[in-house]
Amino acid sequence: MLPYLLMVLGFILLIKGADFLVEGASSIGRKLKISDLAIGLTVVAFGTSMPELFVNIMASIKGNTEIAIGNVLGSNIANIFLILGISAIIYPLSVSRGTVWKEIPFSLLAAVLLGLLVNDRWIDRAGASDLTRIDGMVLLCFFIIFVYYTAGIAQTIDGMAEYVPPKQLSMTRSILYVIGGLIGLGIGGKWIVDGAIHIAGCLGVSESLIGLTIVAVGTSLPELATSAVAAYKKNVEIAVGNVVGSNIFNIFFVLGISATIKPLPFKTSANIDIAAVIGASVLLFIWMFTGQKRRLDRWEGAVFVVLYLSYIIISIVRA
Repeated sequence: MLPYLLMVLGFILLIKGADFLVEGASSIGRKLKISDLAIGLTVVAFGTSMPELFVNIMASIKGNTEIAIGNVLGSNIANIFLILGISAIIYPLSVSRGTVWKEIPFSLLAAVLLGLLVNDRWIDRAGASDLTRIDGMVLLCFFIIFVYYTAGIAQTIDGMAEYVPPKQLSMTRSILYVIGGLIGLGIGGKWIVDGAIHIAGCLGVSESLIGLTIVAVGTSLPELATSAVAAYKKNVEIAVGNVVGSNIFNIFFVLGISATIKPLPFKTSANIDIAAVIGASVLLFIWMFTGQKRRLDRWEGAVFVVLYLSYIIISIVRA
């Protein structure tokens, strides 16, 4: 019973730790005269991916690489099918031309690149299918390119500054928030990984399945909250941009950092999950041209949610 309780507490610590980190860092940024736009682009954007990052760091350190890869792939699938699906049901999501022709294809590129990097065995007919440290550095290089591109288009994103925490804290309190947030993320990440290992052992299923489902959905809660609230407030660019940006962050930054810390062995069975990420991105792109142009309608959001539930059922059957 204790591992399950610690896992639930781990998710709470993870989410609150990310909130504390964002609040503290945003307050420090304001004191250093950094604009809300720059804070939104860096601190807030990174904050929603902190849960995935810390879970992956803990999983990499403990050698549970199936959880590390499963967490990222599962989060990306949940981001498109579940989070965008729910957000579109709340309010149809119209997106900018730049998101359709640049950001969604960039997200697709990230998934395709990951598929190529982890399938060396099939491409070169030699070696193991691992995500090596060199692969991790390649992903981080692409991440730098993405940040540079995002900085260039940030001025055109309406409502971005609204997601910067309004609290103005003292410098001492801000630093304590950052330290407390990092501690919460670290402890929460450890408890989640330990809980995932325990659940996999008790159920007799792979750690990859637990990473793809329970851990992935749990670490995607910040994105769900951000996108659902943005859709409710009709800030649709934030709702879609948050999800697409998070998918790019997860592959280029989270997996890049994880593989650089420790190479991640890759099971070829996970190619099905990479194909699901690619398929989700392709379907999102196609649906930008069905019905009203550059809009994800409510019925399309409902289909996304059904596809996500179908994916979960298929994953459990596979296991």
